[in-house]
Amino acid sequence: MIDATVIPAVSVAVLRNRSIMLVRRGRAPSKGLYAFPGGRVEAGEALEEAARRELMEETGIAVGDLVRLRELLIDSRNDSGSVYLLTVFGARHLEGEPVAADDADEAAYFDLAAIERLSLTDSTLEIVQELLDGRVTLPA
Repeated sequence: MIDATVIPAVSVAVLRNRSIMLVRRGRAPSKGLYAFPGGRVEAGEALEEAARRELMEETGIAVGDLVRLRELLIDSRNDSGSVYLLTVFGARHLEGEPVAADDADEAAYFDLAAIERLSLTDSTLEIVQELLDGRVTLPA
């Protein structure tokens, strides 16, 4: 049993052609690791609204329809002192070029070969592979 307040959070796996956008986290949790852009859900904010806001704040990217991929319980008490319920969405790139902002040190699109060489947060590679090999279908 986790004895902590669970904080709702979101992230977005953005697909453009055969590449996925990742950010290098600039702060805890997961500082220095590559992950999908995202962050905390604000009070009263819907999950999809939070996902679009966080994506825009961290990267300046706009996406099409969001598809819920999974929910993950992330215990970061050793890193940030918090426990997060992370809802991961997938979406296709609509417009903009990624620019690292907010708490992202880097934001860019990577192909699978490059992603496999990065230091990633848990489950990132698995989700990337599902998107790139067609196990998950995103609206056009």
